[in-house]
Amino acid sequence: MHRFLRPLLLVVFCAAHSVQAMAQDSTARAEQRVADLRILDGMLAFLRTRNARDYAITTPDGIDESRYVTIGGIEQYITIRGEDRSNPVLLFLHGGPGDATNPWGYAAFRSWLKQFTVVQWDQRCAGRTLGRSGPSVAPTITIERMVNDGIELTEFLRTTLNQPKIILVGHSWGSTLGVFMAKARPDLFHAFVGTGQVADPARNYLVAYDEVLKASESRGEQRAIKELREVGRPPWTDGRGYGVQRKWANLFEGADVFLASTFGMALMAPASSPRDVTDWFEGQGVSGGRLVPQTSVLEARAIGGEFAVPVFVIQGAEDFTTPTSLAREFVRTIRAPRKGFTPIAGAGHFAVFMESDAFLRALMSHVGPLVRRR
Repeated sequence: MHRFLRPLLLVVFCAAHSVQAMAQDSTARAEQRVADLRILDGMLAFLRTRNARDYAITTPDGIDESRYVTIGGIEQYITIRGEDRSNPVLLFLHGGPGDATNPWGYAAFRSWLKQFTVVQWDQRCAGRTLGRSGPSVAPTITIERMVNDGIELTEFLRTTLNQPKIILVGHSWGSTLGVFMAKARPDLFHAFVGTGQVADPARNYLVAYDEVLKASESRGEQRAIKELREVGRPPWTDGRGYGVQRKWANLFEGADVFLASTFGMALMAPASSPRDVTDWFEGQGVSGGRLVPQTSVLEARAIGGEFAVPVFVIQGAEDFTTPTSLAREFVRTIRAPRKGFTPIAGAGHFAVFMESDAFLRALMSHVGPLVRRR
């Protein structure tokens, strides 16, 4: 029996030695990962401190506040920043749904703070609002509830900042929310400004698909042409079609680089934490799951029609996500005391961030006279 036992013992010994070596190797790898994370955490702490200094409001009459406000029965997170408290207040409605701008907006809107007091709001189940309330409030997310939240916040800002009216700017999903807020309570707003303007949800993806395919053909992007033709024109039965269309829209607009940069700016945000970044990502899934089915069935006439406030759209000239052609049609067909459409050359869906100075000039051209006159 011993002639079989000796090889068996040898195999057992080798296996045990291998397991021990793997355990030691695993321990070494784990220790290295911990060391790497400590280095990364130190780097992020340094960058957060630097950004807190570089983006600080230092003017005597400036304002730089972050707080939770009870809105719609839950605590919701806002930031208020500007170099002069007497400047007009601008409430920015983020897109997504659920894609809060607060994690990186401290940098995106820095040049605006000389002209406006900018308020950014983590909407219901977005960003730090999600972190505070948790996803259990997701069933309360409806378009009507979001509109009421926005109006309640506007009333709070008017009182707190001693401003008779607010400038309302909405991006993408925020442009839909802004339209309904402006229609519901025109007395609260100097004007509504849309960008990445949602105009006709029923036609949006069909027009966007056709325009991305046309752009692919004009640029000779054979891979894009192949992938787009494989999924075909909408409606699509699964998420692949949306993914392909959005991928090439982002690539053609240069938004792939921009979107990656927002993650970096969020990690380096003053007083940020990994939990804040996690809540930011999670909020997009929670909010999108509730709101996209509701917004996708909206009719163009519900978004357009009659407004009792001035309405302006400042749009990337090559927006392949919420097509520029539909946004232009929206402005042409609505009725408002004043209205205007301004394209930003070379920009796409994220023009408000990627070309923020050009956007600011157009914004001042449209709303500056209204605010000064009032």
